[in-house]
Amino acid sequence: MKVTNFAPGPTPVPDRVVRKMSAPILTHRSTEFSDLLRGVASGLQHVFQTENDVLVLTASGSGAMEAAVVNLLSPGDRVLAISGGKFGGRWVELCATYGIDALTLDVEWGKAADPDEVDRILGEQGPFEAVLATHSETSTGVLHDIEALGRVARGHGCYLVVDAISGLGANELRTDDWHVDIALTGSQKALMIPPGLAFISVSKRAWQRIEESRQPSYYLNLNRARDSFTKGLTPYTPAVSLLMGLDESLRMMKELGLKEIYRIHERNALVTRAGVAALGLNLFARRPSNVLTSVVMPPGIDGSALLKTIKQECGVTIANGMDHYRGKYIRIAHLGYNVAPSDMIVALTALEHGLSRHGYVFESGAGVAAAERVIRETS
Repeated sequence: MKVTNFAPGPTPVPDRVVRKMSAPILTHRSTEFSDLLRGVASGLQHVFQTENDVLVLTASGSGAMEAAVVNLLSPGDRVLAISGGKFGGRWVELCATYGIDALTLDVEWGKAADPDEVDRILGEQGPFEAVLATHSETSTGVLHDIEALGRVARGHGCYLVVDAISGLGANELRTDDWHVDIALTGSQKALMIPPGLAFISVSKRAWQRIEESRQPSYYLNLNRARDSFTKGLTPYTPAVSLLMGLDESLRMMKELGLKEIYRIHERNALVTRAGVAALGLNLFARRPSNVLTSVVMPPGIDGSALLKTIKQECGVTIANGMDHYRGKYIRIAHLGYNVAPSDMIVALTALEHGLSRHGYVFESGAGVAAAERVIRETS
């Protein structure tokens, strides 16, 4: 049985990108590869909305998070790490690994960080070197207010480091205008290529700090990556075929335009949430991201069992809640510029089937009908 994936990554890869990755592979020490790398970097600047350097790492998004910590910070530096989900908590884990003194702001799962609270902590308990934040928290579906956090961090002289792994390209992120010193993402989310690459944008003021860092690094050393990039190279063997695909994906994103890409994600989110509401279900995220819709399970229904039924009987994969919320809510992704509202009808049809099989009482077809109304109204 074919399985259709509505988990928040890896996203479906467009045919144009697949064909590009199937072309004869380039030698990574050739002039042709250097041209490819420079073109990719320029395209990434457009998506990040930055004039800063954007470097390519052959790693997952977590590798870029680690690169941010080991290059920007030194042992003993104090930072404020905002943790409002599984992946915000990764900042805390990385700081503990590298001897960074992290004060954790624990935000209730499903809620966004309060910029006023961040402002108060920075003022009362500072000084801090940096604020570590998350753009779109993939584990909960929450979108954090990076624009406001950027103003607060800059007002206290802190560097702002943002994990935009799932959010970049789905929700707006103005890296330069919002005072983001380091922003990072991964390849398998809104960029719509397979996993294996990470990208990191570094501001000029952050480069000054990186050059003073006392933290040892080797493979993830950003100074080494920047020095190689000036020659049109990478310091180590890159994932060449993924870069070839990325070049095509960035071309497609440029053709569509960022505003249209954000609109696509927003529309798919509206379609999905209309269907969910019509079924009498609640959202888990108080400030939802366009990346995914997190749906609270009704009393007495185990989300884990529901998702197993949906996969086995409908050929549809929807993501579970994470950690202590596993089985309590599910996550329907609408991530990728190539995802259509009709795809969300498939997800809602599967959800209705699973709910019915597990004893939830609702008007059959109500979710799909509500979603179709939104499709018509927004066409």
